[in-house]
Amino acid sequence: MHSVKSKFIAAAMIVAHFTLSSAWAQTDPAREDSPLGSFITHKITPGENIFKITARRLFGTQIKPAALPAAAIGTYALGCLAGANQLPITGDSWQVMRLSRNRNWGTPQLVRLIEKIAEQAKATAGWNGLLVGDMAQPRGGPMLSGHASHQIGLDADIWWTPMPDHVMSAKERETYVPLEMVKDRTTLSEHWSENRAKLLQEVAQNPDVARIFVHPPIKAAMCKFATGADKTWLAKIRPYFGHTFHFHVRMKCPEGMSACKNQWTPKPEDGTGCGKELAYWFSDAPWRHPKPNPNAPKPKPAPPLTLAGLPAQCRAVIAAP
Repeated sequence: MHSVKSKFIAAAMIVAHFTLSSAWAQTDPAREDSPLGSFITHKITPGENIFKITARRLFGTQIKPAALPAAAIGTYALGCLAGANQLPITGDSWQVMRLSRNRNWGTPQLVRLIEKIAEQAKATAGWNGLLVGDMAQPRGGPMLSGHASHQIGLDADIWWTPMPDHVMSAKERETYVPLEMVKDRTTLSEHWSENRAKLLQEVAQNPDVARIFVHPPIKAAMCKFATGADKTWLAKIRPYFGHTFHFHVRMKCPEGMSACKNQWTPKPEDGTGCGKELAYWFSDAPWRHPKPNPNAPKPKPAPPLTLAGLPAQCRAVIAAP
């Protein structure tokens, strides 16, 4: 048993060991749209035990996908990705942003969905196409900065800013400032428009989409925008912090990917999430920071997540060539 484990570690170390062309720094690595976010790291060296390296660093330093059949493994916030497909950085109707982050990877199903949404943006919103933010890392898993989810190749951030009429340079893609759709937690900005609402409705009505995260005022706008007898698609549009310049699309687990674990299906009381659920986000409750008790003992920090805390299949993902 010991020799098998040693061989596994040795093989995984060879795969995990690589050299980045340079190490980057930035002022706010936690912000999702900030450039250069995925390269705040230290290189993995052959002498390190991969079971003691944090999962964020182990997966955040991978630069190519695992040569395995495509599979989303685990949950959206605790898993990894095998056989990832890379969305080309430039298509007829999309351009990938923040190239230095190397997060334009996903399941084949996610890549196809983004291509479809991009075409819808041209047809429905009248745009040249879409700007695509973070998807997943080459082998999925926890990220060095930004997201808690986006780990299994089924999440993607789509900017609300239309694609320009030219192919942007790498520098432009790092520094381009997206349009903000909200002024604050309750108010839309002047950039919100009906064609954006139409695009979001079409995406929400896609049967492969599990949910879409937006900032609360955008959910409220969609509740007013929706017409017709069937408004159940609104339940997929979920208000959540931080989604001010993009919407976050999350797919259902693709058929046949048995290691993938779906999230629970939203079933708000009113069928749409436009009632009590939305009212909660317009109250102070989700935004309030409770004052800590100065007399309470300091809690022990949780140990960092390592490879051992991820689904067992993720070991093969790291060890694969």
